[in-house]
Amino acid sequence: MEKVNLQGVKLFAPASIANISCGFDVLGLCLENIGDYMEIRRSEKAGIHIKSIIGQDLPLEAKKNVAGVAGLALLEAHNPQLGFEISIEKNIKPGSGIGSSAASAAGTVAGINYLLGNPFSPTELVPFAMEGERLACGSAHADNVAPALLGGFTLVRNTNPLDVCKLPTPLELAATVIHPKIEVKTSDARAVLKQRVSLEKAISQWANVGALVSSLYEEDYDLLSRSLVDEIVEPARSILIPHFVQLKSACKEAGALGSGISGSGPSVFAFSRGMNTAHKVAQAMHQVYEKTDIPFEIHVSPVKQSGVSFLEDIT
Repeated sequence: MEKVNLQGVKLFAPASIANISCGFDVLGLCLENIGDYMEIRRSEKAGIHIKSIIGQDLPLEAKKNVAGVAGLALLEAHNPQLGFEISIEKNIKPGSGIGSSAASAAGTVAGINYLLGNPFSPTELVPFAMEGERLACGSAHADNVAPALLGGFTLVRNTNPLDVCKLPTPLELAATVIHPKIEVKTSDARAVLKQRVSLEKAISQWANVGALVSSLYEEDYDLLSRSLVDEIVEPARSILIPHFVQLKSACKEAGALGSGISGSGPSVFAFSRGMNTAHKVAQAMHQVYEKTDIPFEIHVSPVKQSGVSFLEDIT
């Protein structure tokens, strides 16, 4: 039932890591303490109206903003006569590789759905958020928006029709992410990929994806570590990220289970068993990049078991 007594809601829209080495365009996970803060209010004027964006210079026009496009897609399916206002505190930098556009899109559709009384399930919200991704990078992919909405690990088996699987998360798993502040456009990152791969590499990739999924169910950290191998995408994209080889080596020496490119980059993630090791990995990453002239930031986070979090009702 629609929450007609509420004028709005404040929420947290989490960052995410996509691909997870071997799972290009199908695997993703949600991060606990990295994300955007959003406020969504009812409006007497139909449509989506973006009132403010703090932290990044992004368009306020709804049809040119991922949050606006995602919200409009939801309203088109539910009731185009309704209206909502959106304010965003943007903490995830666009182009960082940790789901900036996905957070805005997921937060918008989750917030509107909440005020409407949740007529759509989290999985049913994914296609609306995917429209924001289509605006951001030209393709309606779900590997970031799915974990941002469902939480934890997700696997996108298909996008047409949509088929998303929620996967378990090993309790001690933690992520460390370094964001070198350089620009790697998603279009450029896709352009370097080969359109054909050898059967040998494809078989290895399938095996790693299957083993990684198994490791999540079994909480087998050793198997997870052995599965974080990308035979196809990482070798092509790693040339776009300065000091990538040194980063991977430093992470391994610090005790990480494995590491890889987060989304299309330039961020690089590493998984660890336990937050203590994750912080050691952060120190190792820092030591690699402090010797360069490239500015960077590092995040350490558990995996967030739920997606978008609702913080405060506005009456």
